[in-house]
Amino acid sequence: MFSERKIATVFGASGFLGRYVTQRLVARGYIVRAAVRDTEAAKFLRPMGVVGQIVPLFAPVEQEAACARAVAGAEIVVNLADILKPSRRGEFNRTHVEGAARVARLSHAAGAKLAHISALGADPAAASAYAKSKGEGEAAVRAAHPQAVILRPSIMFGREDRFFNRFAALAMVSPVLPIVHGKTKLQPVYVADVADAVMTALDSAAGGLFELGGPEQKSFKALMRQMLETICRDSAIWDMPVAFARLLACLPGINLTQDQIAMLARDNVVSPGMPGLAELGVTPTPLDLILPDYLVCYRAKSHDVGAVFIE
Repeated sequence: MFSERKIATVFGASGFLGRYVTQRLVARGYIVRAAVRDTEAAKFLRPMGVVGQIVPLFAPVEQEAACARAVAGAEIVVNLADILKPSRRGEFNRTHVEGAARVARLSHAAGAKLAHISALGADPAAASAYAKSKGEGEAAVRAAHPQAVILRPSIMFGREDRFFNRFAALAMVSPVLPIVHGKTKLQPVYVADVADAVMTALDSAAGGLFELGGPEQKSFKALMRQMLETICRDSAIWDMPVAFARLLACLPGINLTQDQIAMLARDNVVSPGMPGLAELGVTPTPLDLILPDYLVCYRAKSHDVGAVFIE
C-alpha cells in the first residue's frame, strides 16, 4: 500500500485541528508523521489509518534536529503548533515565531509544500502577546518559505473544542456564567471546514493568505446565549467589568489570563475582502447544525427551562 511512500508531517497533530487534518491526509494515502511533544498523547491517532500509517514522533518545533528529521522526505508539512496559555516566559515567541520560522525553513529545504496555521487577528502590532507573536510568525514563515500558504482561522468549534465545551461544563454547576468583553464580535468556524480548507490550500494555493470564519458573526454574549439555549440551562450571563476580570486573572488557579482579556477586546472576524473558505471551495457550516450534537451531554435532563440573562 505504501510503495510510493507519500509522506506528510503534521506538527501539533494531536491537537484539536490536528486530528482532523491527519484523518484527511490518511484518507489520501499519506504516511503521516505526527510531530508532537508527547508521543503517548498522540497514540489515539493510530486507529485512523492502517498499521504503520501514522507514526508519532517527538519533534517540538523548538528543536532543530528533531524537526529536520520529521520533515526529511516529506511532500507536505502542516504546522499547527500553538500555545494559548504559556507556562514559561517567552513561550509564545519560541513556538509561534522561532518555531514557525524553523519549520518553514526546513520544509523549504526539503522541497515540501507548507501550510502554516496562524490565527484570525494575527498582527505584529497587536496589544495581545498571542496575536503579536502570530503576526510575527507569519512574517517569519513568509521569509523562509515564500510558497507557504497561511491560514487564519477564527475560534474553532467542534466535538473536542475548548470553547463551548468549557462554558457548557461551567453552566452545569454554576448559576452564573462569567465572561468579559461580551460585546466583542466573533465568527466561529467548524473545525472540519478548516481541515478541508487546509487540504484544498495545499493542492492549489501556494503563497496564499486566507482568513477562515463561519457563516455568522455574533457577540461573545450572544454565543453564550445560544449555547445555554442549546443545553437548556438557565445560568445567568455576567459580563464582568474589565478591571475586575484583570484582577481575577491575577489569582492562582483561574483559567483566564491578561493576554486573553486583551485578545477579547478586539473583534475576531474575517476582514472585508480577504479570501477565505469560499475561495477554497468550502461551504461554511452553521453553528446550530453542529452545536446540539456534541453539547447533548451537558443538556439539562428536565424540561427545556430556557435561559435567563443579566447585563
